Amino acid sequence: MCATSPSSPFDPDNNALYTQWRAHKLNNYPDKLEDLLVEINDPRELTEAEYQAILQRCRKANMALYAGKTGTDPNKEIPLAVGRRFGLHQLNSNWLADDEGVTSLTVVENGTRQEYIPYTDRPIQWHTDGYYNTADEQIHALLLHCVQNAASGGENALLDHEIAYILLRDKNPDYIRALMKNDVMTIPPRMNGDEVARPEEPGPVFSINPATGNLHMRYTVRKHNIIWTEDPFTREALAYLTDILNSDSPYIFRGTLQPGMGLVSNNVLHDRAGFEDDKDKPRLLYRARYFDRLADCDFEAK
Repeated sequence: MCATSPSSPFDPDNNALYTQWRAHKLNNYPDKLEDLLVEINDPRELTEAEYQAILQRCRKANMALYAGKTGTDPNKEIPLAVGRRFGLHQLNSNWLADDEGVTSLTVVENGTRQEYIPYTDRPIQWHTDGYYNTADEQIHALLLHCVQNAASGGENALLDHEIAYILLRDKNPDYIRALMKNDVMTIPPRMNGDEVARPEEPGPVFSINPATGNLHMRYTVRKHNIIWTEDPFTREALAYLTDILNSDSPYIFRGTLQPGMGLVSNNVLHDRAGFEDDKDKPRLLYRARYFDRLADCDFEAK
């Protein structure tokens, strides 16, 4: 099992602190997408009130949405400035990202990117970003900024990973113990011909930062190219989580980002519906992924 902190409510053996934290977490938890939305002016220059409103939502739900007035402005400084405002500096400049380290999520019809679903109009199943990354390069914060929405479709569903943890633990704490094992989920190596482009990567679904006690989740619902530990509690836990993600749970928020809107999050669970583009105005979202977590968003158990 992964290392846990005795002061963390996410330690499955710390029932007292979990009960306290759970009550605080669920008290006044948002019950609709609009509760997560903050109207702002320019995301590059958040006022203190705008910043605090977004931060408050992230502290409660690990995510917030903003609706700004930049419209279809394609400046990649927009998500980067938002990241800096929330203490994010360790940008994951993955191999398919643009020069700035920001990824342009749009349909690509040629080249390497067309082989990967985020660069197509096909639906993307539930996941957290960077689930295939190494243990020391996990994605803890995820920002999205919409420059242009699709002509139709492209809706996102969002689920706070701490809520997923609560639902699983309340059903059976052994589900959490199974999903915290260091080899429960293995990503096979990615090959480039006969060469290993990315090695096999085993790891837990849920892990706890031993310094802060915060919860991290590494997960994908995809069935291909994922190796799961074969034991009863793992199978039951994954089946129950799938049921949650396929349900109409009030904890799942659904909506479509419009130009000037964005998501600020601690890499919550999310998916994306398929979409159809306007050929003259193709869908374009910027994605910024970070190795650090949103600042001042540590768990509370008051």
